[in-house]
Amino acid sequence: MAQTVPTREPSTVVAGDTIAWRKTLVDYPASAGWVLKYRLINAAGKIDITAAADGADHLVGVSAATSAAYAAGAYAWQATVEKSGERYTIGTGSIAIAPNLAAQAGGFDTRSSARQTLDLLDQAMVAHGPSAWTHEYEIAGRRMKFRTPVEFMGLRNKLKAEVVREEAADRLAAGLPGRSKVMVRF
Repeated sequence: MAQTVPTREPSTVVAGDTIAWRKTLVDYPASAGWVLKYRLINAAGKIDITAAADGADHLVGVSAATSAAYAAGAYAWQATVEKSGERYTIGTGSIAIAPNLAAQAGGFDTRSSARQTLDLLDQAMVAHGPSAWTHEYEIAGRRMKFRTPVEFMGLRNKLKAEVVREEAADRLAAGLPGRSKVMVRF
């Protein structure tokens, strides 16, 4: 059964999957020689994708073998069209590349970085108890300074709020109701 090719850039893809979408650009048709290109970029690296002409449309296609090499993470993207030395930016956005779980070895941690950091912070608080609140010390002329308890708890609260947002988004994506309560007084 043939699959319908989307006409918009995806917001999320999985490394190792076939990725495809079609763009119709009335002002920059592929049949007139315009070439559509995408650059995905983040702090870890970049990915370049060039669309193929399909009549007047631009067909973006990435094979499963090619996307298998994509590093998981959040990327910004920019779409440009080029022809005879001319170049125009036609769109920007963001895309998340999810890891290919089928290619992962056992013990793969599926928690977000916010969840991992929050869990480590909580473990450190339990493991070190009151000594975790040492703000500053000096030994043999070398001084070490740490966050204050207020800064430490501020960081923890920020991470906790991010984890709560992620969990709420995951629940909504799975079609489950949110966990927030709406209180009504009559």
